[in-house]
Amino acid sequence: MKKLLLLVVALSAAFPLLAETVSMEHRGVRLDANLETAAANWQQGTVLLMTHGTLAHNRMEIMATLQELFQERGMSSLAINLSLGVSGREGMYDCATPHTHAHTDAVEEIGLWLEWLKQQGVESVVLLGHSRGGNQTARFAAAHDDEVIKGVILVAPQVWREGYEEKDYQQRYGKALSPILARAEELVAEGKGETMLKPVDFIYCEGTAATAAAFVSYYRADPKMDTPTVIAEIDKPVQVFAGSADTVVKGLEKKMETAAQRDNVGFTTLDGADHFFLDLYAEDLADLSVTFIEEL
Repeated sequence: MKKLLLLVVALSAAFPLLAETVSMEHRGVRLDANLETAAANWQQGTVLLMTHGTLAHNRMEIMATLQELFQERGMSSLAINLSLGVSGREGMYDCATPHTHAHTDAVEEIGLWLEWLKQQGVESVVLLGHSRGGNQTARFAAAHDDEVIKGVILVAPQVWREGYEEKDYQQRYGKALSPILARAEELVAEGKGETMLKPVDFIYCEGTAATAAAFVSYYRADPKMDTPTVIAEIDKPVQVFAGSADTVVKGLEKKMETAAQRDNVGFTTLDGADHFFLDLYAEDLADLSVTFIEEL
């Protein structure tokens, strides 16, 4: 037993921890992220700063798989877990928890984690966002031309079109969105954005509770919810990936026709991949992402 213990200690010293949860406090909320490093001197290489999708988390399959695949390819990554207003949140968002978060809160949290990486000595970061996280990542990149950011990877990023929310809300919940949104807008205009709407159907949560400000943030007509539109404001190299079998983000290829004409924007469709790029599609996605990074 003593020899085994010594062996474990020796191995631990020879092979430093490759994955760990790192945390920070912000406005009384604990923010967590999963750091996967490819080498002891990981700070000297490019690090991917990864943001997950709607009401999800940083250990969901696409995030965990990509981190593992990037590590195998010599790339370190930091997958952040958006707090969504909940300290130390884990797993999918619990619909029983009232929603007090805004879509744009993620932009601030991406910035906090970028600063954390810079404090560790990292000088080369590539931002990566999936689905809604792709839109939030694009918004951050458009607003922050930090020299540390070398490129942006957007995986099946969110798109938007006028009237889509109204149609989707009616199909999903069997009721009109406009009266609820109008009431929420009214409360926000009156300075009562923290008023709780309940019960209310919100994103994927039926009969939940959400502040008027939260409801407005996610449902107000906003062209910046359309990621291809935001891409036009990004100066750094951008690579967008779509899945031909994606039934969640629809019409991305059509939406990207104009954006992909920019010299700094690349667009690739993986034939057969769905919204989450499962199995071998994740391997392809990782390979293509690493190629993009190596060519920066």
